[in-house]
Amino acid sequence: MGITAAVAGASGYAGGELLRLLLQHPEIEIGALTAGGNAGTRLGEHQPHLLPLADRVLGPTTAEHLQGHDLVFLALPHGASAKIAAELPAETVIVDCGADHRLISAQAWTEFYGGEHAGTWAYGLPELPRAEGARQREYLRGARRIAVPGCYPTASSLALAPGFAAGLLELEDVVVVAASGTSGAGRSAKVNMLGSEVMGSMSPYGVGGGHRHTPEIEQNLGLAAGLVDGPVRVSFTPTLAPMSRGILATCTARLKPGVSDEAVRQAWQDTYADEAFVHVLPEGRWPRTADTLGANTALIQVAVDARVGRVIAVSAIDNLTKGTAGGAIQSANLALDLPEALGLPVAGVAP
Repeated sequence: MGITAAVAGASGYAGGELLRLLLQHPEIEIGALTAGGNAGTRLGEHQPHLLPLADRVLGPTTAEHLQGHDLVFLALPHGASAKIAAELPAETVIVDCGADHRLISAQAWTEFYGGEHAGTWAYGLPELPRAEGARQREYLRGARRIAVPGCYPTASSLALAPGFAAGLLELEDVVVVAASGTSGAGRSAKVNMLGSEVMGSMSPYGVGGGHRHTPEIEQNLGLAAGLVDGPVRVSFTPTLAPMSRGILATCTARLKPGVSDEAVRQAWQDTYADEAFVHVLPEGRWPRTADTLGANTALIQVAVDARVGRVIAVSAIDNLTKGTAGGAIQSANLALDLPEALGLPVAGVAP
């Protein structure tokens, strides 16, 4: 028998995307599937596109049902993962798709999430550049507890990290405005997510620095700059776009004096030259969310606004694939000493 994986939260969007990708993974066998309120029902009632698994009955999300697997994915609401993880064996690889273990700072957790910080796990963004040429993947090899990034931090951090790692950008006055599809809000019924409310309209939310992904973006850019808990400050404004999947993040930061256009482009190209899933597009071509649908890819373009001395980095990802489930499996591959790209698509779906 190969590697066995359980998925908790299998009836949600993130759980469904995990299962779609795991069905294509040659080394992982899908084991127990669990849910909260949907326990006792068949997966096909909630994920009709997952035909090979449609007759599977969802169990309750308890440690008892998740025991006995090599790998456990937790696609649960924020605050629900820590208790389950504490009841599972230390040797089990647990990949948390929620926010419980992403932040290093307990103070930041309390400020943005409230309650007690559950602790920090290995951060599941392998391509994130760190000080002195290191990459975050080095902290994922052999890890047994992994925290998957938020979807907005994935897009925003990959967009700007090369500039901070190369020392080209100022640590303050970083601005991110990002648009996300409605699946980023989860599958629970909400009035503002109804089709008639979303179609043909865009709207901001979490305005004024209150969105919970803000400290995570700051943390990642600080790590890229070589600051474990550094003073990178980000003004982040998310917006809701009338599409089901995708994130387009427009990220800007002030250039340090004397930094040239050529130095900027070279830094981004050098950072991602050998990455399978992060691509700096040719000059003049800008990222589109449509080109990332269903793929574990991040598409990035960078430009300099010389008049105001700022860099503009734009990234596009599929929030459910690279932004959640794809990143989770990519990190699990590293933890299990498998090829990092195994089972993960690089080609999107078009049109």
